[in-house]
Formats: sequence, structure tokens, C-alpha cells
Amino acid sequence: MRATGEAFEQRACEALARAGLKPLARNYTTRHGELDLVMRDGDTVVFVEVRYRVRAGHGDAVASVTRAKQEKLIRTAELWLAAHPQHAHRPCRFDVVSYDGPDDQASMHWLKGAFEAE
Repeated sequence: MRATGEAFEQRACEALARAGLKPLARNYTTRHGELDLVMRDGDTVVFVEVRYRVRAGHGDAVASVTRAKQEKLIRTAELWLAAHPQHAHRPCRFDVVSYDGPDDQASMHWLKGAFEAE
């Protein structure tokens, strides 16, 4: 299962790079959580959560980013910014890139500004 997640993270990273974003980090992990991708979109630091669901029985991939998951991502993003002070002054955004369906047919959905830190 981890290999599948990594494959979709790679697909997302490549697609976002084609859209002009610059990769800064992958799989940044702390005891509070993990950031799948950290990228720059112009001057904005973008924290990207990549989700994949084969079936939508429990909701689609975007719906799986619950408020509790968002809070973990926000806390982990704060730690990333503290560890990378050269980016701490930049505006930040939380995006979700989701894939739904069988992996060979899954299409990408990019939700910019999926949620905000409060």
C-alpha cells in the first residue's frame, strides 16, 4: 500500500511541476504528522496532501481529508516553516491532490486552497 501512495505522490509532484510549481520537500515527517509534498507556487509555499481512493464507498479522496487531518497538516506545516526560516515570511496555501478510481484509470483533481489554517 505504501508503494501505491508513493506512486501517486510522484504523479502529483510531476503534474504540479508541469503546472509551474517548484518542489521543496517530500514526505517531511514529524511526530505530529507528515507532509506529502511541499512546493512553491511563485512566492507561495504550498503544502500538498495527496490522496488516493479506489472506491468512493466512504467518500471520495478529497472527503478523506477530515478536520482532524487538516489540523495535523497545519501543525506539521508550522514545524516545516520553523525548520526552514527562509520560507517563513512567504504566504502559505494548503492544497489537496486527489485520485479516485482504479490506479491505471485514476484522474487527478487538484483543489487549490482546500482549507486554511485558523
